Amino acid sequence: MLPFLLLNMAVFPTGASAWGEFTLKDEKELGEKFNILIRSRMPLVQDAEIVGYVRGLVDRLSRAMPKQPFPFTVSVIRHNAVNAFACPGGYIFVHTGLLLAMEHEAEVAGVLAHEMAHVTQRHIASRIENSQIVSVLSVLGMLAGALMGGSAASAAVAGSMAAGQAAMLSYSRADEREADQVGMNYLAGAGYDPGGMVGAFRILSRRQWLLGSEVPPYLSTHPALTERVKDMSVRVTRLPASRTVDDTRFLRVQALVRARYGDPDRSAAAFAGQMQGAGRCMALMGMGILSSRRNRVKDAADYFDSALTCAPEDELIVREAGSFHYLKGDKGRGSALLRRAVDMNPDDTHALYFRARDLEDEGSTGTALDYARRVLRKEPEDPEVHELLARLYGAERKMFDANLSMAYSALYANDKGRVKRFYDKAKALASAAKDKQSLEAFERKYKERREFW
Repeated sequence: MLPFLLLNMAVFPTGASAWGEFTLKDEKELGEKFNILIRSRMPLVQDAEIVGYVRGLVDRLSRAMPKQPFPFTVSVIRHNAVNAFACPGGYIFVHTGLLLAMEHEAEVAGVLAHEMAHVTQRHIASRIENSQIVSVLSVLGMLAGALMGGSAASAAVAGSMAAGQAAMLSYSRADEREADQVGMNYLAGAGYDPGGMVGAFRILSRRQWLLGSEVPPYLSTHPALTERVKDMSVRVTRLPASRTVDDTRFLRVQALVRARYGDPDRSAAAFAGQMQGAGRCMALMGMGILSSRRNRVKDAADYFDSALTCAPEDELIVREAGSFHYLKGDKGRGSALLRRAVDMNPDDTHALYFRARDLEDEGSTGTALDYARRVLRKEPEDPEVHELLARLYGAERKMFDANLSMAYSALYANDKGRVKRFYDKAKALASAAKDKQSLEAFERKYKERREFW
């Protein structure tokens, strides 16, 4: 596990202080390793509908910022902590718990703007420069502890003492206030109501009082949150008037997250409260997904039927109903709905993935491969997509590609035993020059992940 890696991982160069100048090159390297650590330890959401939504918020905020040396890269973590965090190099992680806790899109954007401001102001970078930390691993563990906190940090850095030393890299009150101010400017500059940041912090403050450690570490370690909210409220009055609020897509994505990843009882109660309002169609879809999770197939079918009646042209409802019917064995109805979903939104990777499986069942391997590859371009680290590709390559007797796809599937599922087995099989089958190039690309990815196993 991790302590062993201390013997193998390189250290950053040291200067007069332990790190000396923490350059942009160092920042990029640390961010890349931290990204791999999180992706190798935490369950990630692969649905492009959810990840794409969060990426869209980040892109919108980015356009309101000065030019940055790194692009912002977005991942969504399946975890109920109400948190989002950004690390050096522009890597941003959002917990599904944050998407469920907020009430408006501007509040999610407010939290993201705050976190992105920590990156643009190089708060972590300056703390590393002044630290006495010399190993990459120690910094990674401390970063996880400082940014994630609680059970999420424990899962990410299990076996490392570094998580307990997170205070060395924790933001100061001055850092937090600067992130509040700069982040609010980004929020307003992106066209959001700057009051969204105030609303988000009020929600987080209530949860801090109720739940303690289940809020972001920067809130639980800085008790002056009430004062910060007051300061932000004053600043809102000095900024341009509030913008028009459009929470349509936020509420759709929130319904999807709640149905798929939320606590079942709480999710059911939330959907029940939406059945009489404007969100009725999404609530019916949500109850369909939730009932399927609970293995209540008849209830799920009834809810999906009602959702389709409520909004027959809603592509999200069509795709979710299609994948449900496909999985429960009603291939005729599932296939018809999935074809419609792909026609309605050719970029919907969820619909494309299940349509590819449907085509596989029909024996249309070539078309299924085309669909699966389209999914892979958008979701390159989804183990289920790689496994589907392996089956399709196997059906076409392309055994090198089949085994290499299975190796990728095992890699992204963090199944180290199966990675080596399928990698060895692919290596034995490699013959053409392109096969060897594909192996080299895999070996680079394998080496990156193996450091954290």
